[in-house]
Amino acid sequence: MLLRPNPVAAESGVSANASGEFSPEERALLLRLAHDSIVSTFERREISLDPHTPHLAEKRGAFTSLYLAGNLRGCVGYVLPVNSVYRAVADTARAAAFEDSRFSPVTRDQAPHLQIELSILSPPQPIAPDAIEIGRHGLLISMAGSRGLLLPQVPIEHHWDRITFLEQTCRKAGLHLDAWHTGAQIEAFTAEVFGEKDHPA
Repeated sequence: MLLRPNPVAAESGVSANASGEFSPEERALLLRLAHDSIVSTFERREISLDPHTPHLAEKRGAFTSLYLAGNLRGCVGYVLPVNSVYRAVADTARAAAFEDSRFSPVTRDQAPHLQIELSILSPPQPIAPDAIEIGRHGLLISMAGSRGLLLPQVPIEHHWDRITFLEQTCRKAGLHLDAWHTGAQIEAFTAEVFGEKDHPA
């Protein structure tokens, strides 16, 4: 799994958060940007990637999930804060539409019907296993050049406890399930999740 600088595919599929760090205006702007980054590809036109506010210029990781008729159609993102929020949303929306290997590329006819959900990540920080909170933290586990990531939504969807969450993140990295307590680095992040419509888990 490549976490930097290439985007990575991820699991998603939860309802948007009602409130958080980003204002309603910023959320609407980012959702419009995600759509425009996809549509502009078909129209072969450039879009501005200059952030509209200092807040949107902050470097963050971000994931874009695409839904079509209620079904996941693509989910790709950057874990590490290598670009501004604004650029990360534009890049991951385009990648989710055309580069998620689990799905065929989005077509021009499908593009207007996509529903978009964004997850804006905090920078990952080291965390002790017993400090992990289900529903609040996403996990990034690294060892010997392998990395695995699961978003905060995933253990809720699958009704996992903390230990299962750790084990499944190790599995995502291609590590033994017990790697989280045999030397792997454990980092946690939070995600503000918002979108255009609630989706079935």
